[in-house]
Parts: sequence; C-alpha cells; structure tokens
Amino acid sequence: PGYPPYQGAAEPPKKKRGLLIAAIALVVIMVLCVGGGVVAFLTLRNAESGEGAKEPAVAVDEFLTAIYKDRDAAKAASHVCAASRDDEKIAAKVAEVQKYASEYQGARFRWTTPKVDNKTGDRATVSTRVTMTTADEKVADQDLRFTVVQKTGWWVCEVA
Repeated sequence: PGYPPYQGAAEPPKKKRGLLIAAIALVVIMVLCVGGGVVAFLTLRNAESGEGAKEPAVAVDEFLTAIYKDRDAAKAASHVCAASRDDEKIAAKVAEVQKYASEYQGARFRWTTPKVDNKTGDRATVSTRVTMTTADEKVADQDLRFTVVQKTGWWVCEVA
C-alpha cells in the first residue's frame, strides 16, 4: 500500500479582517451622524439672529412699518421669529400692499397703536386695526391679531 497523501504544513486560519474593517467603518459613520445631529440641534435651537424688540407691541409696530410703509420684505422678515420666517410669503404680502398702493390713487396705510391683549411668560397676543385710505376717500379696515414670542427680544410669529 502507498503512503497517505501529503498534507503539507498546517496553515493558520485567516483572520476575518473584512468584518472588523466594516464594523469600525460603521462605528465611525454612526459617531459622525450623531455628532452632526447634536451640532445642528445646538446651532438651530435658538436660531434668532440679532436682537428682537423690547416689547411685544413694538415688535408688531416695527413689522407693520416694514410691510406697509417701507414695503421692504427683508426688513419685515427681520422682525419675524425663525420658526415662522417664510421669505416668499413675506415678499408676497409686500407685493400685495404695493399692488393696492398702485391700484388706488393716493393709497395710505395706518394702524391703531398695537395693544397687548394677553401676555404669559414668553408669549403675547397683540391686536391692531390696519386702515387703508385712498385719495378719493375710500376706506378699508382689517383687524389683525399677532402672536409674538420672546427669545432674544420679541418676535412676530403669527398673524391672523
């Protein structure tokens, strides 16, 4: 009978480096995602830039001035809280006011002194009446109610 076949030297088992590398890569990706989320949260939680108004009624008055007198969407947006700031809607409102001013001869806008109806902690409700008067004595009134919040001063957050 013959000799048993030659088996050669026993080779040590290969380490599973691919699995280890994949696990390390997954951990690094998770750390980056969680870290990025934390940084975004800390950056955006108080996204108000600048200083808001000292009083709720002042915030509303400054907002109305920017819309109806200055007709400046960027200036109006600077009085709106970050959570509600929508540049397109603000620009559309300014365009609407501009349209009224050009359609009606001598259109003028004024409003009653904004009145704080309710103030609790960092939230207030402010009301006023906006009146448009034309050169031919036409008059249109609109009652508005604002929700104003305090963060780094008072900011307009909602108009109803």
